[in-house]
Amino acid sequence: MRKLIIYIAASLDGYIAKPNDDLSFLKLVEKEGEDYGYAAFTATIDTIILGRKTYDWVLEEIGTSHYDNGDRDVFVITKTERPSSGRTTFYTGDLVEFVHQLKAKDGKNIYCDGGAELINELLKNDLIDEFIISIVPVLVGGGTRLFKDGRAEQELELLSTQAFDTGLTQLHYRRKR
Repeated sequence: MRKLIIYIAASLDGYIAKPNDDLSFLKLVEKEGEDYGYAAFTATIDTIILGRKTYDWVLEEIGTSHYDNGDRDVFVITKTERPSSGRTTFYTGDLVEFVHQLKAKDGKNIYCDGGAELINELLKNDLIDEFIISIVPVLVGGGTRLFKDGRAEQELELLSTQAFDTGLTQLHYRRKR
């Protein structure tokens, strides 16, 4: 069965964005030639799911090819129907059923890139198998929290940690079942 994996960066105090969806704190750890394992990670996936707000931000800031490179399926979880574009589908149905269907299909792993609302729905339904969280060495003090209250406790097993010379530390956990 395929795994659903979160691969995301957060501040040390647990925020994935400052107020007004400001991601400028990520620039603190930008370094020429360093991708923090992103290319190796994306080689293990063939499907991406993400929330509509995250998709719209990436579309505006980076462009559609960041997700839809022709080699993988992209599913934007949204409440508003939109026509498909390339290999990008806007999904408005039942999230839990959909993730179970994706996991049951043959293929590589499934990558969830956020945002916080989607991640927390997945957590509430115990659908995340692994977490790769890059901790940026900054306390931003407010914004969008990675993990929200109101979900059941879930135990995790540490698979690896990696520290980088920029101060970023990457934690890789697997959900204990």
